[in-house]
Amino acid sequence: MALTFDEYGRPFIILKEQAKERVKGIEAQKDNIQAARTLSNVLKTSLGPRGMDKMMVSPDGEVTVTNDGATILDSMDVDNPIAKLIVDLSKSQDDEIGDGTTGVVVLAGALLEQAESLLDKGIHGTRIAEGFEKACEVACDYLATIADTIPTEDVQTLRQTARSTLNSKIINKYRDHMADICVDAVLAVADTGRRDVNLDLIKIESKVGGRLEETQLVKGIVLDKTISHPQMPKEIKDAKIAILTCPFEPPKPKSKHKVDVSDVEAYQKLHEIEQEYFRKQVKLCKDSGATLIICQWGFDDEANYLLHKNDLPAVRWVGGVEIELLAIATGGRIVPRFEELTAEKLGTAGSVREVAFGTTKDRMMFVEECSNSKAVTIFIRGGNKMIIEEAKRSIHDALCIVRNLVRDNRIVYGGGAAEIACSIQVEDAADNISSSEQYAVRAFAAALDAVPITLAENSGTNGVIALSEIKAAQQSQKNPNLGVDCMENGTNDMKVQKVYETLHGKTQQLRLATQVVKMILKIDDVITQDEMM
Repeated sequence: MALTFDEYGRPFIILKEQAKERVKGIEAQKDNIQAARTLSNVLKTSLGPRGMDKMMVSPDGEVTVTNDGATILDSMDVDNPIAKLIVDLSKSQDDEIGDGTTGVVVLAGALLEQAESLLDKGIHGTRIAEGFEKACEVACDYLATIADTIPTEDVQTLRQTARSTLNSKIINKYRDHMADICVDAVLAVADTGRRDVNLDLIKIESKVGGRLEETQLVKGIVLDKTISHPQMPKEIKDAKIAILTCPFEPPKPKSKHKVDVSDVEAYQKLHEIEQEYFRKQVKLCKDSGATLIICQWGFDDEANYLLHKNDLPAVRWVGGVEIELLAIATGGRIVPRFEELTAEKLGTAGSVREVAFGTTKDRMMFVEECSNSKAVTIFIRGGNKMIIEEAKRSIHDALCIVRNLVRDNRIVYGGGAAEIACSIQVEDAADNISSSEQYAVRAFAAALDAVPITLAENSGTNGVIALSEIKAAQQSQKNPNLGVDCMENGTNDMKVQKVYETLHGKTQQLRLATQVVKMILKIDDVITQDEMM
């Protein structure tokens, strides 16, 4: 430490940089657990249909309001390496399942809380991790036995499952309308033979303005583009669409080049050659029988005028992904050269129209009544950008859940019913384990209880009392479908309330949380780059 003075004579103290004391062993494990639990506690209040929302403010002032676990954690600036594992955990759940991102983090936090108390008892971290792994397998196996199988053609159950997913979202007021849209979209693109769904075929478009209930499913493609010329027709019936990835312009040499124009005659000749290229390209389009041109590239006023003169409406600067979806929806072929354009390569659509919104100049293209309905668009309206972004996230979650049901049509019941049933089963299984892992298995059962307790607390009731009543009722009635009545509908039977969750999503939640907790428990030292040098 040294005392010195600045140029104005003010004293200040210079302190030597304090070296951080490196933590190892059990202290490192507890620090890691504390870091992960801190993130878990942030998300706890967002669990369930009565969960609270979080407002995230980015460095540039952009506001996001959501209760989606993956979005919240992704928006947080997390530096701790262990906390980053929890962020990755929610991302994995979001990528694999699409829903349950808050629940998986809450469960991981509860497991770590139980692990901390076991470490205090002197049980080794590896033994705890192995016990959790055994308990997880017991819980997953039991879930498979209590799951109900629904027929994939049972649209009502698919819709009810989507409603259960949307029930905890900001847009839950319109959950019935949104659930219907999501189910219809998934069934439109589903491959029932392979029992798979390609969500890339479902395009989500949005436009600020209007009301959320004006959100609609378009059996076709919506393009955020306009007709290139103001005097071209804005609606084309029974359109034959040429989908081009070649620009309306004269060919250019690939090497560096320069053209010297010395007099007016040479300029006129050059202009005539250019015009001839344009006329030839437009003629090839017209001769193919096309009534609408969709071009990936732009074109100048000369080409635009010639297209208008030849009664060929056109749309320019259409993106590559949209071009592919258009080709799938209309049954057309993507044409890279004008010379290859033929009638057989044209796509067809019953209606192509330009739609204006409100009093603004915003317009979009609706390509509807396509020959192939294997590509659809969900068009979202909303009062502001924040609501639309939250609606997109919510619809994405619902789409993923319906897709999971198409893949594996087994369901379990929500409201914490599945967790309570698994907790009872794991508790019973612990009696058959003679090693110290028995403590870890019992701790896993206690951690599962954290989910219904949190659901009850977020609904404004006493979590412990609600859990004890439901647990006693499940055991006395032998009914694993009893859960927390968050919406106060008068019954704890989630089957009667029609609160569904996919079996695949629930087992994935348990396994992902267990794997991350195992990883954290096996870390007893954190070595930074500075310490390695």
